[in-house]
Amino acid sequence: MEEKKELTGKFYDIQGFSVHDGPGIRLTLFMKGCPLRCLWCHSPESQEFYTELNWMEVKCVGIEKCGQCLHVCPHDAIKPGKKKAALTGDQEEITLVTVDRHKCDNCGKCADACTSKALYMCGTDYTLDEIMERVRRDIPFFQRSGGGVTISGGECLWQVEFLEAVLKQCKAEGIHTAVDTTGYAKWENIERILPYTDLFLYDLKSMDSALHKQVTGVPNELILENAKKIAEHGGKFQIRIPTIPMVNDSKEAFDEVGKFICELGDSVEIVQLLPYHNLGVVKWDRLGRDHPALEAVPPTDEKMQGFKAQLEAMGLKCMIH
Repeated sequence: MEEKKELTGKFYDIQGFSVHDGPGIRLTLFMKGCPLRCLWCHSPESQEFYTELNWMEVKCVGIEKCGQCLHVCPHDAIKPGKKKAALTGDQEEITLVTVDRHKCDNCGKCADACTSKALYMCGTDYTLDEIMERVRRDIPFFQRSGGGVTISGGECLWQVEFLEAVLKQCKAEGIHTAVDTTGYAKWENIERILPYTDLFLYDLKSMDSALHKQVTGVPNELILENAKKIAEHGGKFQIRIPTIPMVNDSKEAFDEVGKFICELGDSVEIVQLLPYHNLGVVKWDRLGRDHPALEAVPPTDEKMQGFKAQLEAMGLKCMIH
């Protein structure tokens, strides 16, 4: 008989001492893989469901000092690339490497050989025991601050079996749980985790389904329907609105989303406004991808305060992240 493999989940980041992902001090676990392709995505490393190679130019010491990656790649995907000024040492210039993404199969051999960790793999598989070992280290912070564990993404509901296992174990140990989600998942997946989720951090990007599909790759009907069902089943929300120029940064857009949030009733504890920023653009270079299709000027503080006041006038508790 074939031995059954132990359940694992794939994560691209784990952040301790997080204070923006739910109440108190939290440990945020970022699961890899997302079905959406938001034009403004600031975490492109979260999108694919597999482990993938990243390259951070600033860490590369040049092939003159290292160059090990050139020799270990089985597919000849690593080549000498552009030159840049050396920051230290006697050299005036160093030669960086470049990755041929058409040849690279993300085997990770170059990352293992890279002495400066300029090449590194994004996406690590953890067992439940390994994740809970990390969670328990932060329990004193949770207890003092009223915090807990937030599981985010990507879209964590697309790894629902492992997500459910972590949430269930956290609840068994008295740890507050939050799930940060786009809401774009089968209702059956949400239903599985409802008993173990204290709070949903729930994104609402646009109430216009055609526009939603245009800017994220998926329509919004499933997202809105799931929100209603969570409310009907007694779930609690922190609604998050990414405020994106040319997408939803208008009085009309906030009128529409505000009305929908009001329909969710007492299930909504707070609405959080997330102003667009372009700080993640550099991450696209690390993956060898084109930059996000939307690069815009972030909304002003005055504009964000106006949207906050607009939602508060509708009776909603609101904050700006």
